Amino acid sequence: MKAYNKPATSKVVARFDRELRELIMNDLKAFKAKKQYTIDSKLAA
Repeated sequence: MKAYNKPATSKVVARFDRELRELIMNDLKAFKAKKQYTIDSKLAA
């Protein structure tokens, strides 16, 4: 029996999902860091 290969579109979609998730996580980390900095600045004032 021939081995099953993923169609090219599935690979593209999987890569897109992976890269999108990575971008969103990086943005979330940056947002949290900025928010924490703002909170720390207000507490210090």
